[in-house]
Amino acid sequence: MTTRSTLAVLALPLAALALAACGETVPRSTDDGAAAETVTVENCGADLVAPSPASRLYVYDGGMIAMTLALGAQDQVAGIAGIGDDVAVLGQAYGADVVSGLPVAADERPTLENVIAQRPDVVVAGWNYGWDEDSNLTPAGLADRDIVGYTLTESCRQDDGEARGVVGPWEALRTDLTNLGAITGRDDRAADLVADLDARLARLEAAPRASEPPTVFLMDSGTTAPFSSGSFGGPQGIIEAAGARNATEDVADTWTTVSWERVVASQPDYVAFVDYPGQAFEDKVRVLRSHPGTRDLPAVREGRFLNLPYAAWVSSPLNIDAAEQLRAALEDAGLVPPTDIEPPFDLQP
Repeated sequence: MTTRSTLAVLALPLAALALAACGETVPRSTDDGAAAETVTVENCGADLVAPSPASRLYVYDGGMIAMTLALGAQDQVAGIAGIGDDVAVLGQAYGADVVSGLPVAADERPTLENVIAQRPDVVVAGWNYGWDEDSNLTPAGLADRDIVGYTLTESCRQDDGEARGVVGPWEALRTDLTNLGAITGRDDRAADLVADLDARLARLEAAPRASEPPTVFLMDSGTTAPFSSGSFGGPQGIIEAAGARNATEDVADTWTTVSWERVVASQPDYVAFVDYPGQAFEDKVRVLRSHPGTRDLPAVREGRFLNLPYAAWVSSPLNIDAAEQLRAALEDAGLVPPTDIEPPFDLQP
């Protein structure tokens, strides 16, 4: 599994976000002497100078591939890796023909050699989302080869160098859409995506709430210990927007292992699952129904489950669809008041 805390996310005004993310484009020289341009964006607290528009992107992981497709930048992609089982949901959202036409450079985690072979000008990946210090597949290692490495904001490292997440999940998503829009030369499309995200979030936030928010436990995988997501991961924003409380909101990290004791103590009313290769949905349910600490939890006993694809949970434009679908599922379970909110398509595998 590609590894990935309660923070209230304050939406930056769109104009301010754009100014924070995008610097003035300046000319640069290419190998053949032709004029090109660069743009400066803030990435993980540092200025990053990238070609704009980038013409050969290498993109890792379903969430970042979704960002690229949402921007309409598929024709600027030189290679992708780690799309896994997200082909179906990405096809639903952005067109099956678009997804099938993407150049697959590696089925799973890329190597430095594989990345270089695609001759990218920008690589989009993250910490525990493709970056690998052992093989020097890092932004610094790529810079030595005149390749720009853009790091997923959700994965930015905290001061301790290990835990990840430096802003709330919706702000992280807005930042990446805006930055990648500048890098691909699609600023207007990025602004439209952020505006749509904010409008749909506002509708969810205005929806009637339960007097006591239901608790949702997000289970990625696990047998001896569950892998879940804390207050900086995409699920935090999704669960809160749906009108619920994340069972692991007190974990100041993105995606991480937690204890069964923590899960049991939270007494979750609902369990959401990440559909991901390696442990099937049925196997995860079996684990919960057989573990002595979880088998009598309200959510497990009543079978209150929702299984959604990986790309809907990691930071991606599909997070808002996941929030809408989780809201509908919580309504069906009688845990929040009814509304007519629902996603434009069914995310379930």
